[in-house]
Parts: sequence; structure tokens; C-alpha cells
Amino acid sequence: QFCLTRLFCCSFSLADFCSAVCVEVPSETEAVQGKDMKLLCISCMKREEVTASTVVEWFYRPEGGKDEPIYEYRNKNHEFPSRFSGRLQWNGSKDMQDVSITVLNVTLNDSGIYTCNITREFEFEIHRPLFTSSRLIHLTVVEEAGEDFTSVISEIMMYILLVFLTLWLLIEMVYCYRKVSKAEEAAQENATDYLAIPSENKENCAVPVEE
Repeated sequence: QFCLTRLFCCSFSLADFCSAVCVEVPSETEAVQGKDMKLLCISCMKREEVTASTVVEWFYRPEGGKDEPIYEYRNKNHEFPSRFSGRLQWNGSKDMQDVSITVLNVTLNDSGIYTCNITREFEFEIHRPLFTSSRLIHLTVVEEAGEDFTSVISEIMMYILLVFLTLWLLIEMVYCYRKVSKAEEAAQENATDYLAIPSENKENCAVPVEE
């Protein structure tokens, strides 16, 4: 739901120039009732097209209905009277490459087709060409968010990993316990065998000392 922007710099002998790379990302098409929904509309400009005046128009079309204006940016923000009155928020960027809006407190009746029209007038020395583009967003509003398949798989794998680690820990504990028990039994047997040897044999077991 956002414009991916990456900064890079090119070094020259006299000066350094930095430019931003704009990537046009499609908007999400499913919203949840009662939540806020950002309608993403990105129209990238080339470096030679930076100087331009931009007009943005947003329209909404219900199922089986006609397009009706809901929002406009023409040097300033303007919200048209509609079912969205008081629920629209401008989320555009300063360079006017991202001209998105957000619908606050989405309702089930907000499902439909949203159109984002961008008109730019470029300010070149010789002429002032116009450039227009449109983005369509088919929005569906649901009562509850559906559980993401990836998150479900991740949760299952997490539980499997926890079970595996628990079993491995138990096996290691049992192995260590048996190893310690066997060592204690062996030490006890050696001590018992030593005590069972007659005292005269114990003296014979002593290592002779050479004079």
C-alpha cells in the first residue's frame, strides 16, 4: 500500500546529483468494514518532467451506477458532497507522484469502482504539453478480514517447530539422566568391589617402593 522509493547518487566531476526512483504499485482491492482504507494511486514522472502543474480527480461508481466526483486536488484539496463527506483524507506526496487518498471508517456500501484521474501540464520553454492518466480500483468491502494463507502456514510451522524442540529437549534430558545414572552405578560398583577385597589383599595391591 505504499510507493517504493529508492535514493541513489551519481558522482560527477563538478557536482553530485541525487534522484528518486518511483515505482507504480497497484492498490489493494479489499477493505474491512470499520477500518481505514488507502486507495493507492501513483503516477511516476520522468526526470525531465519534474516541473509540472498537477490536477487530481477522484470518482466513485457504485455497482450499476454512474461515476460521481468525490475528491479533487487543484492547488488545494477539495472534497465534494457525497456519501464520503468527512471520511476522505489526502495522502499524496509533495512531488505529486503519489496522489492517493484514504477512506476513513469504511462501510459495506463503499464497495465499487474508484477512478483516479491525473492531468499534468508540463512547463517547457517552447510548449506546455498535457499528460493524462487514469487508475481504476475495484474495491470490495468485507465484514471481517480473511486470515492470510501465508500467516496460517507460518503459525503451523511455528507450532511444529515448538513441538520438535520440546521432544528434542526431553530426549536430551533422558539421555543425560541415563548417562549420569550409569556413571554413578559404575562408581558405586567399583567402590563396593574395593570394599569386598580382604585387607591382606589390599596390602598386596599396594605398589612396592624401590629402595
